[in-house]
Amino acid sequence: MFVDAIEEVGRFTRPIQFISRNYNETIVTGGAATMFFVNEFSCAVTCKHVIDLIGNRTNINQKYANFKRERAAIPRNHQYQKFIKGLENKYDYTPETIVELNERFLDCTADPTLRFRWINHPKYDLAIIIFEQFQQPLYQSYARFMKDSSGLKQGKSLCRLGYPFPEFTNFQYNPEVDEISWTNSGIIGTPRFPIDGMLTRHLVENNELYGVELSTPGLRGQSGGPLFDRDGVVCGMQSKTNALHLGFDMHNASHNVNGKTIKVNNQPFLHVGHCIHVDIIKSFLAQNGIKFYEA
Repeated sequence: MFVDAIEEVGRFTRPIQFISRNYNETIVTGGAATMFFVNEFSCAVTCKHVIDLIGNRTNINQKYANFKRERAAIPRNHQYQKFIKGLENKYDYTPETIVELNERFLDCTADPTLRFRWINHPKYDLAIIIFEQFQQPLYQSYARFMKDSSGLKQGKSLCRLGYPFPEFTNFQYNPEVDEISWTNSGIIGTPRFPIDGMLTRHLVENNELYGVELSTPGLRGQSGGPLFDRDGVVCGMQSKTNALHLGFDMHNASHNVNGKTIKVNNQPFLHVGHCIHVDIIKSFLAQNGIKFYEA
């Protein structure tokens, strides 16, 4: 049903790759998000929570640089660990704290210098990315938004495209400088992944229709990816996944497995996808003078 649509939407949908490291760890973690271009002038949209992460990258990295500078000044004597503990408390570092973060926009431009700015929606999980001095674009098309959204009704089959399973390996941890970085070796790209679903409900806040719910979850890494119909017309953008408690809880229930009785505990949830509505996206683009197309 969505074969041709996925090919069309894939022409303007791109991954945002992330690498990060937690405090006192040498393991580098790869992650991804999604964005899609809306015109020929290097303007794209993604989720605000993705942009918030990118916007905080400088603070995260600068904070750790300051920490390393203070750590290097601590004398290596019997009180070293005591002072390290005090420094950790000062910077509020725990094993779960991200201390380094880097991102890259893949297959967007052949230009080695990439400058961009963004505009966050004041209320919803939506942001516009505007690339500046974008000389050599690598995306081949741009979104066509649904002109009349009255067709978004319960039961309509829709699809999302994104990059939920990052397989890139072109990164490293350098122990000599205690830093993570991108490399020129390893797997560079990551495969796109579609997931379809049925429109189950409309999402309303303060009497404003802002999104649609799908019967299947949006996967981690698909945030910011387009929601589209069988013709490749964009109907929204994947934002988050919501968990609905089904009420079929099992507590110490007896269950026979291969002739043996076991006790089972289970609290099942239905995971559904929440997507920003196409009308919210178009309105925000228009408010900021960003050209877009309808179909």
